[in-house]
Amino acid sequence: MGPELLIPLAGMVTGVFVIGALGWAGVRIFNGPVGQALARRLQGQHGGPDPEVMNEVLELRHQVEQMQQRLTDTEERVDFSERLLAQRSEGTSERGK
Repeated sequence: MGPELLIPLAGMVTGVFVIGALGWAGVRIFNGPVGQALARRLQGQHGGPDPEVMNEVLELRHQVEQMQQRLTDTEERVDFSERLLAQRSEGTSERGK
C-alpha cells in the first residue's frame, strides 16, 4: 500500500469518526434539557412568563394609565384656558368699538 492509497483511506476513516462523534454529541444534546426546552418552545409550551417580569409589566401598565389620565386632565385645563382667553379677547375687542 502506497501513500496514494493510504492518505485517502486515513481521510475517510477520520471523516467517519468525526461525523460519528458529532452525531453522538447532537443526540446527547437534543435528548437532554436543551432539547426538551427547545421542543417545548416549538410546541408553544415554554412554561409561561416569569412572575417577576409580569409584575413589572403590570406596574408599567398602571403607570401608563395614570399618565394618560394626567394628560387628559391637562388637555381639559388647556381647553378651558383657551376658552377663557378667547372670551376675554372678544370682550376687549367689543369694548374697543
